[in-house]
This record gives sequence, C-alpha cells and structure tokens, in this order.
Amino acid sequence: MKDTQNLEDRLESITQPNDSKYFTKKNVNTNSPKPRLRVVDAIVVIIGVVVGAGIFRTSSIVAANTGSSELFLGVWVLGGVISLIGAMCYAELSTAFPNTGGDYHFLHRAFGRRFAFLFAWARMSIIQTGSIALLAFIVGDYMSELYRVGAFSSSIYAALVVIGLTCVNVIGVHVGTGAQKLFVCLQFIGLLVLVIAGFLFVPENNVSTALEPVSSGITPAIGGAMVMVLLTFGGWNEAGYISAEMRGGSKKMALVMIASILIITAIYILINLAYLNVLGIEGLASSEAVGVETMRVVMGETGVFFIGLLVILASLTSTNATIFTGARTNHALGRDFPIFSFMRTWKSETSTPVNALLVQGAIAVLLIIVGSFARSGFESMVDFTAPIFWFFILCTGLSLFVLRYREPDAPRPFKVPLYPVLPIIFCLTSLYLLYSSLMFAGKGAWLGVGVLLLGMVFFFFIPKLKKKV
Repeated sequence: MKDTQNLEDRLESITQPNDSKYFTKKNVNTNSPKPRLRVVDAIVVIIGVVVGAGIFRTSSIVAANTGSSELFLGVWVLGGVISLIGAMCYAELSTAFPNTGGDYHFLHRAFGRRFAFLFAWARMSIIQTGSIALLAFIVGDYMSELYRVGAFSSSIYAALVVIGLTCVNVIGVHVGTGAQKLFVCLQFIGLLVLVIAGFLFVPENNVSTALEPVSSGITPAIGGAMVMVLLTFGGWNEAGYISAEMRGGSKKMALVMIASILIITAIYILINLAYLNVLGIEGLASSEAVGVETMRVVMGETGVFFIGLLVILASLTSTNATIFTGARTNHALGRDFPIFSFMRTWKSETSTPVNALLVQGAIAVLLIIVGSFARSGFESMVDFTAPIFWFFILCTGLSLFVLRYREPDAPRPFKVPLYPVLPIIFCLTSLYLLYSSLMFAGKGAWLGVGVLLLGMVFFFFIPKLKKKV
C-alpha cells in the first residue's frame, strides 16, 4: 500500500509542476497557453533575442583580446559551438518537460519549490527586467544622438520603448510575434547591407590587413575574449519559455534551438568578416564604435546615420523578444504561488499573460529610473544582471543531470549527444562566466546579489501570507 502511494506521488510530481499541497482547485486557471507558434515564429523570436546591439559593441573588445584575425574569428566560432552545446541541453529539457515557465519549470522539478521561487524572483526583479532596461537604454542612447528631449533624454526614450512594446504584446501573441517578424526582417536587411558594404564597397585607398596575422601591440587574452563572445550569444535559452506554445508539440524545440544557433553564428561570422575587411584587426581593436567606423569608411556620414538606425532596430528587436518571453516566468510564478496569483491570468483570446506583462513592464521602467542616476544606464544594468543570469544558467545545466537521475523514464524526444561530456562542458563554461561577472563587474553586480538575497528572505513569509489570501 505504501509502495502504491509512493508511485502515485511520483506520477503526480511528473505530470504536474506544482506541489500538491499548494496547488488547489481554487488556484487553477482554466485559461492556459495554446499551441499557436510555428517553427519559424520560434526561430524568429530566438534570433531576435540574441542578435541585438551587442555585436556593435563587443567585436572591438574581442579583437583587442585576441591579437590576430585567425584567433578573432576562432573565438566567435568557439562561442557558437559552446552555445550550440547549451542549446542542445535546453532542447532536451524543453522537449521532455515543455512548459511556459522554461528554466523555472526545470529548476522546480530538479531542485524543488523554494529554489524555483528564488529563480522566478530573480528573473522578475533582476534578470529579465534588467535585460529589458539595458536594451531600452541602447535605443535611448542612439535616439538621443538624433534628437535630445532633455537632461534624461536616454531614460525617457528607454521608458517609452518599454511601455510601447509591452502594450504591443498585451494586445496579443499574433501582434507580438508579428512585430517581431517585422523587426527581424528589417534588421536582416540592415545587416545584409552592412555585410555587403563591408565586402564589396571598401574604398581602394583603405588598405586592410584584416586577414593577416598581427602580432604587434596586441596581447592575446582568450579568456576575456570568450566572456564577451558568450555574452553576445546570450539569450538563446529563452526558447524554453515558449516550448508549451509550439504547434506540433515540444519535440520541435530541438530543431528551433539548433537552427537558431547555427543562423546566429553565421550572422556573427559574416559581420565580423566585414569589420575585418574594412578596418583590419588593429583598427578593429582600437575602435570604440566599430559599426559606426566601418560604415563611415564605406559610406561616409550617410553610413553613420544608417548604422545608428540599425543599432536602434536591433535593440528594439531584442527588447520586444525579451518582453515576449520574460512574462511567461511571471505567469508561472503566479500560477504556483498564491500571493502572486494576480499574475497567473492568461487571456485565452489573445494568448497572452496580461498581468505578468504589465508587472514586468513596471519593474523595467523602475530600473530605467534607477539607471538614470548612474554614470551609464547600459553598463549599470549589465553589472546588475550578469552574475545572477549565469548563476541560474549553471543551475539549469545541472538540472539536466538531476532529472536524468530522478526521472529516467520520462519521454525524451531529444537527448543531448555524448552525454555527459557536452553538458559538463556547458556547466564549466557557465561557472567561468559567473566567476568573471562577479570579479570584473562594478557595484551593480553586488546590488543584484542583494536583491536575490532579499528574495530568499521574502520567501519565508509566503506561507504565512498565503493563509490570509
């Protein structure tokens, strides 16, 4: 009898993500995510999250830390390989345990309710909202170069971007993904122009040494280069949050994630080849605005205006995709914890977590206001989010091992090849990036840690508060 009860409890834990003693009929939301996303929709969302303004900022830092064209291109290829390994780890988790909670759901199954809450708290207050704020700051910085609207011009533009795109996603999933397709399409056209201009329209008097090794004046530091490369590749894990909304079932998530990483890697290699062809490795390493300088050489001041618009568009694309995926965790938090039940609302007509989107937007705007008083709003948000982001990426990688052990019989349409070697590589890489982000980031990193610890304290009051709900 006891064995039968244990089996029933195990089956319940596999089929239902919520702890039974906290999951009651009163808390069940009859509206749930519907499978409305096609493979192309999901790929567009992931590419939009990853290929943002980072490629216009990090390439010069990577060049300064490599020292030759071969190493420079090599670390970008290596970054693609490591990201592909991570994507395969997430593909196994997403196909085996599809849920709009993404990482939250995986961590819940592997490490329990308390740890899952801690992640959801961090994502709501630090990771996702901080990422939205820093992307919006990029738009604000470039828009302010075109037309300033006061002393806090960048922050005003950033806040308007967050409010506007949040409203777009509240209207409905089709509007949100439709906007994403438009942004990505325009972004691809702009990047194609950049690549073609870099390869074909270089003035003859610009002598490039891009494809030759350079040894003078630049000291290789592969570790620092890889940190920036993998930060530029960051965001592909967002696919886990849309696995339950895929048409044809979650088994297509493996195709989505692998195809997305391959396309992103190809885009980054082509863009960096264009940079090298125009500026050379030394010019690239000394540049503070590589995209601007590339287009200035090729097209003059018209090119500078063009690249400004392209950076704005890339940032809008990433911001919209991050808003789209980020609210899914807030929805899961509201579904599983009664004190946050107001966020569990899912509007079935538009297939959107309305309240979760509104809460996310409000916190992002608050972070923008806080960032307004820092030396650089963008850099303060990077410091604020990076350590917490890599900590939970590491924990999600570890959850793959835990769930393989705890739930060996769970259907897995896709399994990571060369297990456990590839997942170990992914976890070690994440651990290194966690260390780097803590050691080299500013005070904002420790502020993020403080907010995370606040979530740990806050959690212990939830059972008491729950009784009053």
